[in-house]
Amino acid sequence: MEIKRAIGDRRGEASSLIGLGNACYSLGEYRRAIEFLQQSLEIKRAIGDRRGEANSLNNLGNAYDSLGEYQRAIEFQQQSLEIFRAIGDRGGEATSLNNLGNAYYSLGEYQRAIEFQQQSLEIFRAIGDRGGEATSLNNLGNAYYSLGEYQRAIEFQQQSLEIKRAIGDRRGEANSLIGLGNAYDSLGEYQRAIEFHQQSLEIFRAIGDRRGEANSLFNLGNSLAKLKRKSEANNAYLHARELYQGMGLDADVEDCNNAIQRLKRKSTFSPRFPQSLWRWLNRLWRLLRARLRR
Repeated sequence: MEIKRAIGDRRGEASSLIGLGNACYSLGEYRRAIEFLQQSLEIKRAIGDRRGEANSLNNLGNAYDSLGEYQRAIEFQQQSLEIFRAIGDRGGEATSLNNLGNAYYSLGEYQRAIEFQQQSLEIFRAIGDRGGEATSLNNLGNAYYSLGEYQRAIEFQQQSLEIKRAIGDRRGEANSLIGLGNAYDSLGEYQRAIEFHQQSLEIFRAIGDRRGEANSLFNLGNSLAKLKRKSEANNAYLHARELYQGMGLDADVEDCNNAIQRLKRKSTFSPRFPQSLWRWLNRLWRLLRARLRR
């Protein structure tokens, strides 16, 4: 990047900044990623690179989404979407729609998320983007899971998994495995859920995705706890918490602390306490927490 600056290559400098931002994002260093991406955005605007501007806005939206600042993420993704549509970039349009769906999903607006994801899926299929198609399928599976439609969620996640494996997308494969694990967990098939979570964990560790690793550990802990394998569950939560702390994700650290406390109680879940009600309360808590962050 220093060479690009020295020779006055503004476009190359912006590309290097985006690369640095994406690298920090993958390591869970979201604030640092934002610094690099903001610099790239300023250069792209200064040189009149509309597509580059939209890509920087898109990446900034993802970073703020990962920090739990969902409304800010939506603002960036909306700007990105408008530019991609204006310049006729169908792939970029689909990506922005996909990311808007993710942000609304995080806010608990699942039906709205589905609308955006469905639009992105149609575009990705129309332009033959298999990776994008698989990502939209994965996100649709997540949304239907949150609506309690677990069998439908499994169908979407299975389609996504097959495509991700076919195109060699390891991170996407792991995300689909997480989705399948969560769906089977909610159906009470805990051992099957554990198998999916363990597979996702192995992949995230292999590719160095700390956020994905932490998520897999947390979900694995949940399934282990339901089979009364408390020691294993506790270890999974502790490792997940350590990773979340390293990334500065306080809300996720809090989730781990709460899960560990539940394990310490004599009766973590009462057999007569409806699991559907527990899931509803958990979703409500996440929605309230997201809104309090605004």
